[in-house]
Amino acid sequence: MRATLASQGWTFDADGATALLKAAEQGGIRLPSSCRNGTCRTCLCKLESGAIRYLIEWPGVSREEKQEGLILPCVAVAETDVVLNVPAARQISR
Repeated sequence: MRATLASQGWTFDADGATALLKAAEQGGIRLPSSCRNGTCRTCLCKLESGAIRYLIEWPGVSREEKQEGLILPCVAVAETDVVLNVPAARQISR
């Protein structure tokens, strides 16, 4: 599966088992993050298209935020190709 960052057009592999945040890092892209366990909300971003599932039972996203398409990529894995809106994403220099 592929994940695409809408604004930048960057892509990375999303294998369906690795959290999107970690998959992005493995693909050379840094997403905003802090706790990496679904509580701090630093990584909150918009899922423009595709489907995800969470690795934890109670991610820190309200019902209203879910309806708006907001997700926490630190604890979310792709179930299909996804398009994310993450304006603060940066490429990692190698």
